Amino acid sequence: MASKINQADFIDINSILNGYRKSWYWFVISIVFFGLLGYVFVKTHNTEYSVHANLLIDDDEANPLLSSMDLGGLFGSSTKVDDEVFVVSSHSLLRDVVKQLGINETHLIKEGLLEKSLAYPQYPVQIKNDNDVADTLTTTLMFKVSVDKKLNADVKVLAKGDKILQLKDVKLPADVKTPYGTFVLDTTQYYPAGESLSTVIYLSGYGASAEQLAKSIDIDLVNRKSNVIQMAIESENVAYGEDILNTLIMLYNRKGVSDKTQQGEKTLLFIDDRIRLLANDLDDAESAIQAYKQQHGIIDVEAEAIYQTERRAELDKRLLEAEADAAIIKMATEFVNNPDNAFELVPVTMTNEALVKTITAYNELLLSRIDLMNNAKNGNAALRNLDEQIAAMRKNVATSAQKAYENAMIPVRELRAEMAKTTGKLGNVPTQEREYINMKRQQEVKQALYLFLLQRREETAMMVANTKAKAIIIDEAYALNDPISMQPKLAMLLFLFIGVLVPLVLVYFKNKLRTKFDTCQEVERMVDMPVLGEIGIDKSGSHVVVGASDTSSSAELFRLLRTNLLFILNDTSDKVVLMTSTNSGEGKSFISINLAMSLSLLGKKVLLVGMDIRKPKLSEYLGVNAKFGVTQYLSSDKISIGDMIVNDPRYGDLDIILSGPIPPNPAELLASKKVDEFFEQLRGMYDYIIVDTAPVGLVSDTFTLDRVADATIYVCRANYTKRSDLNFANTVYEQHRLHKLSLVVNGTAMKKTYGYGNK
Repeated sequence: MASKINQADFIDINSILNGYRKSWYWFVISIVFFGLLGYVFVKTHNTEYSVHANLLIDDDEANPLLSSMDLGGLFGSSTKVDDEVFVVSSHSLLRDVVKQLGINETHLIKEGLLEKSLAYPQYPVQIKNDNDVADTLTTTLMFKVSVDKKLNADVKVLAKGDKILQLKDVKLPADVKTPYGTFVLDTTQYYPAGESLSTVIYLSGYGASAEQLAKSIDIDLVNRKSNVIQMAIESENVAYGEDILNTLIMLYNRKGVSDKTQQGEKTLLFIDDRIRLLANDLDDAESAIQAYKQQHGIIDVEAEAIYQTERRAELDKRLLEAEADAAIIKMATEFVNNPDNAFELVPVTMTNEALVKTITAYNELLLSRIDLMNNAKNGNAALRNLDEQIAAMRKNVATSAQKAYENAMIPVRELRAEMAKTTGKLGNVPTQEREYINMKRQQEVKQALYLFLLQRREETAMMVANTKAKAIIIDEAYALNDPISMQPKLAMLLFLFIGVLVPLVLVYFKNKLRTKFDTCQEVERMVDMPVLGEIGIDKSGSHVVVGASDTSSSAELFRLLRTNLLFILNDTSDKVVLMTSTNSGEGKSFISINLAMSLSLLGKKVLLVGMDIRKPKLSEYLGVNAKFGVTQYLSSDKISIGDMIVNDPRYGDLDIILSGPIPPNPAELLASKKVDEFFEQLRGMYDYIIVDTAPVGLVSDTFTLDRVADATIYVCRANYTKRSDLNFANTVYEQHRLHKLSLVVNGTAMKKTYGYGNK
């Protein structure tokens, strides 16, 4: 049993194809529906392309000529490429791109019932507004514009779906005053002259447009060890994508140059201020020397001083260098300790390497703060954290500068002490000359520092003049030849394929999941017992479809069923055939009547007996009545078989015995010996006896009558009988509970008969 039933799980091509044929209209509906979807998709979606650009972040941004000049990290020798990726994709930079290109507008035009995006930048109608309006616009405005041939326009403005303004028949250009600001509506060079059109324009603020742009641009490093940044954007318009990437690169480089130039200019201002102070000190020193000469009548004191200090020249030189370095460190210390310079870059011109590194790190924090202020909003947590780091770092710089100054003063004091010893040996040098020499030395110190700052100023000025962009453009924006979106023809084919696939899958799973069958072929795969035949649905509504001259499809199917039954009843003694089913309503009474009629047409003596004594149907279906029935015969000895037989002229030579009244004890009545005697007499009277019995799935009556039967026909009905009921029928067959059990499939779809059966 199990092996046969399980075959239902295997794919049956004919059954599947039959299911598809029945559901042909779903294929038509699905293909039409998805075809329309494909058409809408093709009309509303343009072909998209992938646009790319590649940048190399120069890690050594300094001019080779100035690479040895250390200005405290003002121009950075080690660019953090990850930070540059953030800068390139920053909101402020993308906002500038939107503002530069004016891409905070979306233009749509109607083509029939559909709306299509217009190609950038060929917009027939434009909206002009002050940058301040777009900067402060927090919602997207929708402008519905209809322009006639005379350039008169109807304008409707909506915000968040609500109408806020409507203008009728205004001449273009026209001022459109809204609660969000005043806009100027005008045509462009792309407006088709002498034609009318309707367009919809969505206007967003720069900030919102920048956020949308950020979602569409992919910016990242080639790999973690590379300084190359890849940029990509997908766009329906190649020119649009190229303009965005090229503009983004241009603004990024411009910002980098501007930042570095600004930093250099601040350094120049600091150096210029120090040069002015030193120039005044130097003038004062030279004036004091001149006055001293005049006061003491010293004529050639320089030659005399050189002669007297020949032995200490080296010491003097070293002392000058040490004092100059200490003075520079002192200036830096004073600059750091000045509260007015809290967030100013600290210029570094000293030779102390430790202090240079400290100030360089401090300046890098300040540069990071400048970038963050350009991109972050007020109250930004990162900015607060950075300010705290800068404050702490400034204290560290001040401490380091103070220590450096103290360390720088150590050699100064040592050299001065040694100089004092040397000076003591010059006791014969006149006091005036010694005073003059001291004054001269002070003047030389200031002069040396002055010249040093002049040199640094020139170097800084050269650096500012030679400032270059951070990014080297490897590839300007370019589009790949092949589009990334689906081609219209391919998209249409895909939608049509889906239109075929959807009902294909649904019908398949519907067939796999259904609990009932609809064809005789399905039944044959599911059961082990022989299938005598199938009876199609008869639309006449009559319970008797077999007649002497009837050539209908139904009559022909019953003739075929009769032939197969006679093949089973191969012994002349085989006369009694039971008709049963699993449940009521499967058509066993209908089959019983018409099979009996078909047998009677062979000229045989045929009897139709109603033994479904619980729910009889023969009297109703045949429209006949009898004084006595089977139940009365079995309950009484006064009734004979002849008293029960009904012969209606409508049904030819067919004899009928009805079931009679429903008894209180049907099971016991059918088990009585009188049933055996009843059928023994009938065998002697008739060639064939068709017995309409009760459903075996509900009661045991048919099993009780099996003792008098020669064969049993089990009736099932398409789209009514459950597969589990066939499993029960298979069990009955395998257990041999009914004689010569075979199956008839009722209620199948009528088939073409190739001329046989003309109704």
